Amino acid sequence: MSDILHYPLTDFVTSCGVRIPALRVYYQVFGKALGTAPVVVVNHAFTGNSQVTGENGWWKEAIGEGKLIDTLKYTVVAFNIPGNGFGAREEDMIPNYEHWAGIDIARIFNQGLTEHLGLKEVFALVGCSLGGGIAWEMAALAPTLFKELVIVAADWKATDWIIGNCLLQEQILKNSTHPLHDARLHAMLCYRTPQSLKLKFERTTNIPLQLYNVETWLLHHGDKLHKRFSLSAYKLMNQLVKTIDISKERGSFAEAVAPITAHITIVSTDSDLYFVPQENRDTVTELREMGKPVDYYEIHSVHGHDAFLIEHKQLEQYLKKVFVR
Repeated sequence: MSDILHYPLTDFVTSCGVRIPALRVYYQVFGKALGTAPVVVVNHAFTGNSQVTGENGWWKEAIGEGKLIDTLKYTVVAFNIPGNGFGAREEDMIPNYEHWAGIDIARIFNQGLTEHLGLKEVFALVGCSLGGGIAWEMAALAPTLFKELVIVAADWKATDWIIGNCLLQEQILKNSTHPLHDARLHAMLCYRTPQSLKLKFERTTNIPLQLYNVETWLLHHGDKLHKRFSLSAYKLMNQLVKTIDISKERGSFAEAVAPITAHITIVSTDSDLYFVPQENRDTVTELREMGKPVDYYEIHSVHGHDAFLIEHKQLEQYLKKVFVR
């Protein structure tokens, strides 16, 4: 496992005007040493972290020696969203989640790349799910920093559907006696599809527990997250998903992306019920009308939003154009 590194962030003012006197930003570096190879930045998803590869890496199928993002060829940098708790001290957690928005995390990550790491150019910025929304925000803030912008299972905005689900999540987090556990159950249903669950369980039962297997599966995921994640972190991630919108205070999506010089790759899943693919199809149409270089792919799967973590061969095939050179 790569060492978890950190640097101090002082006097940071969030987009809603709240001053954060001091905070540590945690990150990891994998593969080639900084300054010796092209840099790939990977933004983690909702309950992910900077451990993107290795035995416990959440994207170990895509990142590593000889893999799609080959750590023998690239330097891979992965930041932790402040407050996610990975490798952090208790004082680095963020209880006042309402003061934060997705753009704040983008500002912190860009500052880490340019000021702390001293990078003048990043070969590729990759973001998955929530990390993809933050990647859009990063590119809008630093439109010439990234050569490749890769968005996986994400959107540049929170749709009404996303905002509504985030409200339901927030109500569960506020009102349940087992908030983290119960919110995860609802979220898992957002990340899969009816067809996926039918294929997996076929209404089978766990006779000793007198439960359907779909119920034991959901309860297992609730217990699993409860053991490794914190309530304050979950509330913050939910807030960040809800507040992704690169058009905010920029007039429109077109105005926000106009300065971006990166080649853009967007990957959706045809069955995604969370970040629905039609939103990205519309985005791609607008980008092409603007003359932006963009490639669009759809993973074909019954597994919904989580397909980007399941359909590894399809995703690798789509992203080879970016990373296999």
